[in-house]
Amino acid sequence: MSKMRIEHDSMGNIQVPEDVYYQAQTQRARDNFQFSERRFPVAALLALLDIKLAAAQANSQLGLLDSTMATAIQQAITASKNLDFSQHFPIDLFQTGSGTSSNMNVNEVIASLASDILQAKVHPNDHVNMGQSSNDVIPACIHISTVRRLKGQLHPAIMALSDRLQHLAVQHSNLVKTGRTHLMDAMPITLGQELQCWQQQLNSAQDRIQQAELTLNYLPLGGTAVGTGVNCDPRFAELACYYLQMQDPHPWQAAANPALYMSSQDHTLAMASALKGLAVTLMKIANDLRWMNSGPIAGLHEISLTALQPGSSIMPGKVNPVIPEAIAMIAAEVMGNEATITIAAQSGNFQLNVMLPLIADKLLSSIDLLTHACQAMTDKVFAEFQPNVDNLTQALQKNPILATALNSVLGYDMAANIAKRADAEHKSVLEIALEETELGESELKAILDPLHLAKPHQ
Repeated sequence: MSKMRIEHDSMGNIQVPEDVYYQAQTQRARDNFQFSERRFPVAALLALLDIKLAAAQANSQLGLLDSTMATAIQQAITASKNLDFSQHFPIDLFQTGSGTSSNMNVNEVIASLASDILQAKVHPNDHVNMGQSSNDVIPACIHISTVRRLKGQLHPAIMALSDRLQHLAVQHSNLVKTGRTHLMDAMPITLGQELQCWQQQLNSAQDRIQQAELTLNYLPLGGTAVGTGVNCDPRFAELACYYLQMQDPHPWQAAANPALYMSSQDHTLAMASALKGLAVTLMKIANDLRWMNSGPIAGLHEISLTALQPGSSIMPGKVNPVIPEAIAMIAAEVMGNEATITIAAQSGNFQLNVMLPLIADKLLSSIDLLTHACQAMTDKVFAEFQPNVDNLTQALQKNPILATALNSVLGYDMAANIAKRADAEHKSVLEIALEETELGESELKAILDPLHLAKPHQ
């Protein structure tokens, strides 16, 4: 058992482990919140540390915080980022809904380190938390951490996958295959068109994410308890945003009405919904790939996905589409996260949302999962994308729906009879049409040419 020390807060004395930098309020939170093994997200904690840094710089410039103490706080924040987060930032995700416990945890760690540096008392509330409240810094850290993860991880991953799909679409622009509607054979398309549709879906999903991202540029700093700015210099918010821009070149702006971003989480819900849209796109692509890869004998077998691992503990030689299956599960998780954030967003009771830690966790988790899903699509699915050309060609030649091209020449009813005979007699539409009509072979071949039928008609 570790040695203990006595710490004091407004509720009295409490024992705290000797080897940690947090103080009394963090210990109380540890004792109170023991619901899970999950913690307040590290990405959000890092953003919160950066907010504390910007706040110290702003308060120093305003003459509210001694410059020597401000420097010690800044040095302490730099040191905090190199600590073992599991040891020094141990608060359970399921805590007070404002995130006050995590905010005070960060304040206390910084104060302890700064006190050691300064060799004088630095108070977690009076100095580190000056001009702030959990109610404004926790929503702000959600915005900052979300945008950082989008810019640094998800957007590059989407773009890499989009570029790969575009390359493959061009490469296979003339490879014709059977189209499908209702899972039934339909008119031909090119494999390039199919790939291009996936790429455009992906790009549209990214556009929606970027649109939702714009509202996260506004930070409710300076709002303090209820958005009115009590106990905060009116110049603080703009200065803090300025110093945040110095850390991270991004157009952070002080919200004109910080109360909006404290009482409401409509903007994070919009982001969660945009992320769900990407999840829907990835699930559609994953399921199409699973169907196209099915077989090798009794399925479609239009493509062969890279064999990554044995697929069965009992059936030798079986190989499964493991990456598309994993991506489909990721998509399901992200859809569930959006449902959770929907419930959390409606918990904006009067002037404060009280499910902020949960929103932070689900939003950042969705971004991480979708990033990994896009990367896996690029690196493990489409890196060595192999269409089975012979199977595609044979299936296309046997497709009775090609008779649709004869509608304008023979009429719907005659074309339907040709299609039914072709299917029943296992012959090509061309063979049956030669028997049923007076059209010549060259004329019929021109009408039934798959590549001509697959190309967009102007």
